[in-house]
Parts: sequence; structure tokens; C-alpha cells
Amino acid sequence: MMKKRLSDSVKLIALALLFSLTQSLNSFAQEIPTDPAIISAGEALFNGNCKSCHRVKQKLVGPALAGVEKRVPSINWIYSWVRNPAKVIASGDDYAIKIYNEYNKSSMTAFNNYTDAQILSILAYVKAEAEKPDAPAAGTTATTAGTGETGVPATYMNVILVGMIVILLLLLIILGLIINALKKYLDQKDLSDEDKEIVNSPYTIGTIFRSTGFVFLVVFIVAAVSFKTVIDGLYSIGIQQNYQPKQPIAFSHKIHAGQYEIECNYCHTGALKGKQANIPSPNICMNCHTQIRTGTNTGEGEIAKIYSAIGYDVATGSYTGKQKPIEWVRIHNLPDLAYFNHSQHANVGGIACQTCHGPIQEMDVVKQYSLLTMGWCIDCHRKTDVNTKGNAYYDKLLELHNGKKVMKVEDIGGLECAKCHY
Repeated sequence: MMKKRLSDSVKLIALALLFSLTQSLNSFAQEIPTDPAIISAGEALFNGNCKSCHRVKQKLVGPALAGVEKRVPSINWIYSWVRNPAKVIASGDDYAIKIYNEYNKSSMTAFNNYTDAQILSILAYVKAEAEKPDAPAAGTTATTAGTGETGVPATYMNVILVGMIVILLLLLIILGLIINALKKYLDQKDLSDEDKEIVNSPYTIGTIFRSTGFVFLVVFIVAAVSFKTVIDGLYSIGIQQNYQPKQPIAFSHKIHAGQYEIECNYCHTGALKGKQANIPSPNICMNCHTQIRTGTNTGEGEIAKIYSAIGYDVATGSYTGKQKPIEWVRIHNLPDLAYFNHSQHANVGGIACQTCHGPIQEMDVVKQYSLLTMGWCIDCHRKTDVNTKGNAYYDKLLELHNGKKVMKVEDIGGLECAKCHY
């Protein structure tokens, strides 16, 4: 009997040691990487998929992610949660249920296509960001930025212009005084009759205004200004730069894209994969606004219009099924004869949204920032470099262009008529 008990004890100790060793090996194998390349890859994944709901050091729709690897049961738990949070909650996991209840029973989007390496790269980025010191206070930044202003205010430009006009008038007065003084000096000299006729010629304002040369000059200036005005008017037809209509819902890009740093592609889902960037549906708004309960998100004000459009009852937190479209006013409108593809520019070309739409993150009310004319597009194609790095498609083109290291869009057919016109 004693031998049997001793044997059982040895087995239990061996199992405990084996379990401890396994856990240590798992922990070692799943240690969060510190490689800059992995952190950079994690940053791209985080910004593309996580940033709309999470921040590293502050709460948003979901919890702050700093130190998440220390709060959760294990790294394996994070893998399961990211790929299928609903399944983890349904399993009765205590920590999952706690998070689920704490954030108004809102389940995170499942990313079942993420590999362990991708999730680890996101954790690596989060950990690296969490270890960085906090940025200085906004007031300090604003003061510093203010002292470094290099632009000349419009008021100063007006003062300079007025000063130049005053100087010009003074010069004319001085010139007139010099002419009068010179004329008096010459009158005292013994001049020939011909010279006296020239000096004493009756030039007055009336004779100048009636002269053929002056009339021709005035007619020429008026005709030139009129012609330029007509041409400028013809060229401005169809141009809507600075067009800023009032929308049915006062949606602020300054708050969403600026203050909360929500990626443009989170709402405008078609920009990376289609011709149109598309107007976001109210369903995308509700991804956040069913959970955020601050500010105007109380069923009143502008957010109430979103709720009404999608048929959402704030009191019960349920959908009524009564929906109506939001009549957004289109701002950017190219003519039908022009073809523009968002994915070709934003996805393949890697062009930032702000290149064409301006500082959208600073606009409370969106306006058309750029001209969007044919000349404007052509000028961009002449100046923009093509990113050929790591893309074998361009290898042959580089050879054909005599080994040019940098190619502009015009070098790959960016100025061909058929590229933009059907």
C-alpha cells in the first residue's frame, strides 16, 4: 500500500513538473516580439482594423489595450478572443463575460482570418506604444506652434500694398515738382525759338486725355481686361472648388477623423477596392453609436437623426424596422466623360486621401478642397512618383526607360487620353 501511494505521489509530482515545463515553454514561445519590422506590420494591422474602436492608452468603444497581455489569462486566450469573441463568451469564460458586460454587451468584430503571427505583431505594436512617454499637453504644443509661425498675415499684406501705392503717389508728386523746377530754370536761359516752343508747349490734363495715344491705351486696357474676364468665366464653368453645402446631418470629420483618428477607409469602405469611395451607411455609424453614451449620443440632437434613419430605439436598445434614407448632398462630382477609380489611386498608388480632399480631419463641414479639373489631374500625374519598389510588374518598364530609378505617372501612360476618358 505504501509503495502504491509513493508511486502515485511521484506520478503527481511528475505531472506537475511536466505541466509547469509546458507552460514555461508556451510562455517562451509566445513572448511578444520586439523586432521593428514586426512592430511596423502590427501598426498597419492595428490602424486598419483596430483603431476605430481601440486606443493604446485610453478607452474608446473598447478598452485601452496597453498592458492587455498582463490582464488576460494567456496569449492563447487572446488568439481565441480575436478570432471568435462570441464563442469565448458562450463558453462561460469569466474574464470574457466580465468584458462583455462592462462594455454594454457589445461583442467585438471577429477576425477569424488572422494568424498567430499577425495577432502577435499587433500586441508587439501595442506594447511598444504603451512604453513610449506621453505626448506634451495640448496647450504647450499650441503655444510652441504659435511661436514658429512663418506665414505673413493678410492684414500685413494689405498694409504693404497700401504703403507701396502711397510711395508711388509720392514719387509722381516729386517728379512733377522736378519738372516744374526744370521748366523755370530753362525759362531763364537764352533759348532758341524752337527750344522755347518745346519747353512752353501747352501740355495739360485735358490735352492728355484727348490725345490719340491716351484713348488707344484706355481702349486697349478695357478690351484686355474684358477678354480675360470672359475667358476666366468660361474656364470656371463646372468648377466647384470650396463648394460647402449644408448636410441633412451635421456630421463632423474634425471630431471623427481628427479628434478620434478614425481611418477614412473604416467608413468609406469602397475607396480601397472600387471606383467609388461610397457614402457610409447608418449601420457603420451604429457600430460605435450603440455603445458610446456621451455628448449628443443620448437620443437627442444630430445623432437622433441617425437613429431615426436606421430605426433604432434608444430606450430599448433595439431596432424597430422603420427605416428611411438620409438625403446627403453630393460634394465631389466629376463629369460623366471622366473616369476616376479610387482603388487605383488609394490602394495601388498609395495616395493619401488628403492629397485630393485636403485636411479633411480639420473640417467640421466638408468642402471641395481641390479644383478637380483636367489640368489639375495632369499636373499631378506629371509630378507624382510611381512606387516601383518590390513590384516586379514595373521591372520591365524600368528597363525600357533606360534604367530610370524614379518614374512619374506620365511615364506609365498617365497622360494618355483613354486612361481617363471612355
